[in-house]
This record gives sequence, structure tokens and C-alpha cells, in this order.
Amino acid sequence: MQMQSLKIQLYSVSAIIFLLALFRLLPHWPNVTPVAAMALFGGAYFADRRMAFIVPFVALFLSDLILGLHNSMIFVYAGFALTVMVGFWLKNRLSLTRTTFAVVGSSVIFFLLTNFGAWMTTGIYARSIEGLMQAYVAGIPFFQNSLLGNGVYAAVIFGGYYLLRKNVAVLKLPVA
Repeated sequence: MQMQSLKIQLYSVSAIIFLLALFRLLPHWPNVTPVAAMALFGGAYFADRRMAFIVPFVALFLSDLILGLHNSMIFVYAGFALTVMVGFWLKNRLSLTRTTFAVVGSSVIFFLLTNFGAWMTTGIYARSIEGLMQAYVAGIPFFQNSLLGNGVYAAVIFGGYYLLRKNVAVLKLPVA
């Protein structure tokens, strides 16, 4: 029974992450996407740490193939990987406060990495401290949207999965 339950948990968490990736393809405000929620959720709920990276990364990459690839993707994927690791920190200690902290913290990490990447790869900014600061300042409106999207999607996915686990017996096993 426990093995069957773990398989159902694997499939349900995977399905939720792939569904979230589809939301990136729908019209949305700039940077109001479920990217961080996908990574946090995977890190918090996959029993196997390899799957916590594989499933969200595959979902992200497939949606990126449709949306288009760009020069600073390595920084996006590094931020995504760090967000999965923040999700590991959440595992077995989920609470509203910790999840909120994880959303805000991973949003800041992602902002710092991706704007550094824009500074390094686009050629828009001077290769100086002033240019780096310009990249960060230019990214502030996107950070606000990213934080909004991360917060909303994380609330829906973590709250929804909490309710699902509370009401579906096979999902009630603790996160391994």
C-alpha cells in the first residue's frame, strides 16, 4: 500500500508541476508566472531529490522550448535549481510563515541571479559596478511582478495540495 501511495504522490506532484508549466504559455503580466512555485513545490514534495530536480526542470525546459531560448538561461536555471533547494528546506516543516519566507527568499535569489545574467550576457549594460546596478534597477518592476506571481501561485499550489492531501486518503502519508 505504501509503495502504491508513493507512486500516486509522484504522479500527482508531477502532474501539478506540468500543469503549472502550461500557465507560462498563457497570456500573463510580465514575470507573473509559476516558475518559483514549481521549483519550491517539487523540492518540498518529491520524496526523491533527483525527481525534485528532474520533473520541474523538464517542465520548465519544455515550456522554454515553446517560449524561446536566450543567452542568460543558465542564470535562470541556476536560480531555479536554488529554488528547488529552498523547497528541500521546506520539506517536513511546511507552515504559512516558512512557505512565505521561502517564496520571498527564492524570489530575491532569482532576481539577483537573473539580473546579473542580463548584465553579463545582453550587452545593454556597461561592464562596471554602475552597469550592474543599472541592471538591478531596471529589473525592479519585473521583481515586483515575479514576487506577486510566486506568491499567488505558491498559495494556490501549496494550499490546494494541502487540501487534496487532507481529503484523499492515499495522499495522506507524510512527505518522505
